[in-house]
Amino acid sequence: MASSQQQPQKAFGVTPPISMTEPTQKENDATDALVQTLKDLGLFESDEESRKRELVLGKLNEIFKEFVTRVGLRHGLPESMAEEGGGKIFTFGSYRLGVHGRGSDIDTLCVAPSYVKREDFFVDMYDLLKARAETTEITAVSDAYVPVINFEFSGIPIDLLFAGLDLTVIPDDLDLGDSNLLQKLDERCVRSLNGSRVTDEILRLVPDIDAFRIALRCIKLWAKRRAIYSNVMGFFGGVAWAILVARVCQLYPNAAAGAIVSKFFRIMHKWAWPQPVLLKHIEDGPLSVRVWNPKIYPQDKAHRMPIITPAYPSMCATHNVTESTRQVTTQEFERAADIADRIMVGSGSWIELFTKSDFFTRYKYYLQVIASSDQAESQLRWSGMVESRLRHLVKQLELVDHLDLAHPYIKGFNKVCKCVTEEERGRAAHGIFPAARPDPDADTPGLSSLYTSTFYIGLSIKAKDPSSNTPRKLDISWPTRDFVSMVKAWDKFDCSTMGIVVQYMKSVALPAEVFEEGEQPKPLKNKRPKSRNRSNAAPEENPTKKRRASITEAIPTQYSKEAAEVVKIREQLKEDGPLSPFMRTETLTTGSGFMPGTPLPDAVEDFVPTDGKAQTPGSENGSAPAASTPRSAAMQYSAAAQRNIAGPHSRAGSPANGAPTGTPGHAYGGMSGVNVASPRADIKLRMAGQHSANGHGRPSDGSPGASP
Repeated sequence: MASSQQQPQKAFGVTPPISMTEPTQKENDATDALVQTLKDLGLFESDEESRKRELVLGKLNEIFKEFVTRVGLRHGLPESMAEEGGGKIFTFGSYRLGVHGRGSDIDTLCVAPSYVKREDFFVDMYDLLKARAETTEITAVSDAYVPVINFEFSGIPIDLLFAGLDLTVIPDDLDLGDSNLLQKLDERCVRSLNGSRVTDEILRLVPDIDAFRIALRCIKLWAKRRAIYSNVMGFFGGVAWAILVARVCQLYPNAAAGAIVSKFFRIMHKWAWPQPVLLKHIEDGPLSVRVWNPKIYPQDKAHRMPIITPAYPSMCATHNVTESTRQVTTQEFERAADIADRIMVGSGSWIELFTKSDFFTRYKYYLQVIASSDQAESQLRWSGMVESRLRHLVKQLELVDHLDLAHPYIKGFNKVCKCVTEEERGRAAHGIFPAARPDPDADTPGLSSLYTSTFYIGLSIKAKDPSSNTPRKLDISWPTRDFVSMVKAWDKFDCSTMGIVVQYMKSVALPAEVFEEGEQPKPLKNKRPKSRNRSNAAPEENPTKKRRASITEAIPTQYSKEAAEVVKIREQLKEDGPLSPFMRTETLTTGSGFMPGTPLPDAVEDFVPTDGKAQTPGSENGSAPAASTPRSAAMQYSAAAQRNIAGPHSRAGSPANGAPTGTPGHAYGGMSGVNVASPRADIKLRMAGQHSANGHGRPSDGSPGASP
């Protein structure tokens, strides 16, 4: 007789599934539509591209084994033993998970026997790779938290990690899942191995790999389009997104990919952070290393959105999340949940989910951080270092009075600028680029290149208390000063070739490069004096004036709305490829990076330090400020840019900032103590390095000079 008892549900993860229900026809249809949308957007690479990746990995494996043999011979091993030492490469990340797309990089781990040291890898392996004709844009970061060699091989971006095991021979069938392999390894090797171990563990813990991969492709694209995909900037990285999707798959083991995406956004929006996301219970292991535990470690308890890696030793993949990035991510979860709900009931389309972020039209004020240097290779290291420290600036900004949010954009904007004069270099270091020349490679006297990387932080100011009439001052001098000091303390910082500029700007002064065709910043509203007799107010001028075209109106009419959006997003994804622009010259279409016709803010004042001597922003020695640069009829600049053009008085000893070695100059620039809006505005903004003066050594509000 058949048993009447129900079969117990199979447990996936740390809790039983929420539902084991099979997908409905409507959910299958939504999944089919999702896959087609992803294909239309070009997220799947061709068979030819897949074969090319396999060939590249095969060549890298041969190069690595050659490297291991060389090191063995140098250590005095017999030739036969040196060749038998082996060495093996493992892939992890998006490629190992099976969710990579066109142009995506391959995360690769090189595992070597015990006699091969990390120093050998970053010298000998680097030299072997650099000598290959297929290798371009190679840079080694040996002192990173996870040391890595970044390069492109036959046009495919590669991130190459290293780990040396306590083995004399690396067999071809080596399995990294054995935690005992971690014994006698230093922390950097453990972290390097962890990437491959985590990826393999995620795939093992997912009930339906096909549904997981489709859902993860969708979530990764959505996160990139909404500008919340960046571990270094304080958002979630690739590992964190994969763990989140895997967790939802565990809760709905039989669900179709479309339903998983819909449930993903609703669950993540309602998640009780800082409750951690776990794919399995945290395990102990053979090492005396730190494992994530908020009951023991105060740093772990402070994590705002903890997502824990499943492989031993368990770590928090989201320790970089700040309060601002937490708020932004939560808002995006809510927006996406509403769209996904409409899609599942048939009243929406998947393409709506991938609408580009409105970051550059969302805020009225922005911080612009420009890192510059005179060599492509040094700029890769310098800009990467500045980028890695931006989240510390965000954390400091979050402590400023009247500032509600400091929202970093997930990537920088890179330019290669051809300059002839020192004045041009100084202007370019502040984001004002010279006009493109007909032949930038001509043998022009004094012609040189300046490489810049520009990052942005959106500033959201708290609403004013309606019962208060007191003007507010937004003092961000100490966060910017601390940030500049931090990046300049880098042991590889070279004041003669590298520059750093921090300056504020209004949204209308943002450069054209941050906007796509048909996209424009929101114009600031001009505040008019209130009329005492509102009944006699003048009628609106030109009420029939043609409305400014929106982004969707700029799309050719031969496309349907959804098809036009697919075409637009696909073109944008092509432009967002991983190729570094430092190795190619960009042709500038305008004489400046700033939007044409941008008016100067109302208050424009000289820089006056605490001792009353005029100086350029942040300079240590008093010097006469550079003469103001006249505005062109065709191009106007923000006040921040105008006042930071130091010309020959640029940063001391920094040709990258437009100054010959030995000239006194600035360390960074920006606005401070000036009224950043119209005369009726209630916010005054102050940045490090200068005072807002009325010509008498006092701030424009008449108060005593503030301390720096």
